[in-house]
Amino acid sequence: MGQILISAAHKSSGKTIISSGICAALVARGLRVQPFKKGPDYIDPMWLSTAAKRDCYNLDFWTQSDAEIKALFKSKSADADFTLIEANKGLYDGLDLDGSNSNAALAKLLGSSVVLVLDCRGTIRGVAPLLLGYQQFDPEVNISGVILNFVGGARHEQKLREVIARYTDIPVLGAVQRNDEVFVEERYLGLIPSNEDAIANARVQALAAVIEQQVDLDLLLQNAAVIDQGDSVMPVSSAPVSSRRLRVAYACDEAFGFYYPDDLETFTALGAELLPFNSLQDERLPEADALFIGGGFPERKAQQLEHNSALRHEIKQALVNGMPAYAECGGLMYLCNAIVEKGQRSEMVGLIDADCVMSDKPQGRGYTCFKETAKSLWRSTQTASMNAHEFHYSRLSELGQDYVMSFAVTRGQGISGKQDGLRMHNTLACYAHQRHTEQNQWISRFLAFVASCTQ
Repeated sequence: MGQILISAAHKSSGKTIISSGICAALVARGLRVQPFKKGPDYIDPMWLSTAAKRDCYNLDFWTQSDAEIKALFKSKSADADFTLIEANKGLYDGLDLDGSNSNAALAKLLGSSVVLVLDCRGTIRGVAPLLLGYQQFDPEVNISGVILNFVGGARHEQKLREVIARYTDIPVLGAVQRNDEVFVEERYLGLIPSNEDAIANARVQALAAVIEQQVDLDLLLQNAAVIDQGDSVMPVSSAPVSSRRLRVAYACDEAFGFYYPDDLETFTALGAELLPFNSLQDERLPEADALFIGGGFPERKAQQLEHNSALRHEIKQALVNGMPAYAECGGLMYLCNAIVEKGQRSEMVGLIDADCVMSDKPQGRGYTCFKETAKSLWRSTQTASMNAHEFHYSRLSELGQDYVMSFAVTRGQGISGKQDGLRMHNTLACYAHQRHTEQNQWISRFLAFVASCTQ
């Protein structure tokens, strides 16, 4: 099996566009392509999943151990012909100065060769010292090729190729010119999610055609690292937490789509049945024991969410009556009185007595860390901090009462800068995006709580 890690010198170099195009082009050739995304991200994996026609999984040093990363990578790529990992930010960027959680560190951990996507706007000869520096900075990183992106035409491409051939030994795998027909609009958290793009599949197919024409896929495959994965080892799952099958309704639509696929798989592995519903169209919840509302962009669909008053009222009544529920980020926003953006007020569920006010600047962004308090709704037995992430441009304005908080924030913003995990009735709502890992087995705890509420 061949595998590559697509990285760049810096963010916004077009990695996701190139990666998605490569996945789709290889799939069109009949290959089984397994995509991965480095770091905490929901949007890029949506595009990669659409392109590869199979779920994209996140590999993240912050929430996973090295062993967990390797186990997940092996188990999900076991039946693939080719594996593609899309990096985040630049090749050597990461949380720590020693590079221990960088994209380069991930490439070395998994034995992947690296393909650099270079933003070539406004440069020609300058690509040479950049590539030489990246090679010399860590000789253990195998840079197997470069893809020139945002190329200004045939003359620009020729000069770039000549410079790279003269000063380096890195093969040029392709040169991709700017194409407005396949360009995907960016939003404040990155690309717009593919679940909001009505023509996402058409865009991906157009990308595949561009990549097939402008990237030497045969050379890319030839230069990819060939890894013998050995035996596939699935991460150990706990036994079902309840003697009966628990039913968990979860919002899955254009407003709420931020879920890790391995988390959803964990629900099933632990004996739960996931029941998707559309918060924009469905007027009733599925008959369920619990509710899960993940992240997304509810502010982009605020008027439609407001219009579906029947569902909003049913959710509020169910939660007031004690239905166990977990809501994070977009889900937290949805449970507030209203979402307010640029003076436009849209009524939401109204369980949490506060308005969710949108800002032009991030209110919480990046890795976060918290400790559960003694008042946590479904508390862990461990006392160590748990790692998560947050990406939100909203804040809660004028909380109407003194709510109990489950999390003491030690890194990040949360709801108040010091606290997160608002609890009310049997509902836990937070800005933190949690992931079920060995360190934080939140799904097991949530389902155990659901089971205790339904006895």
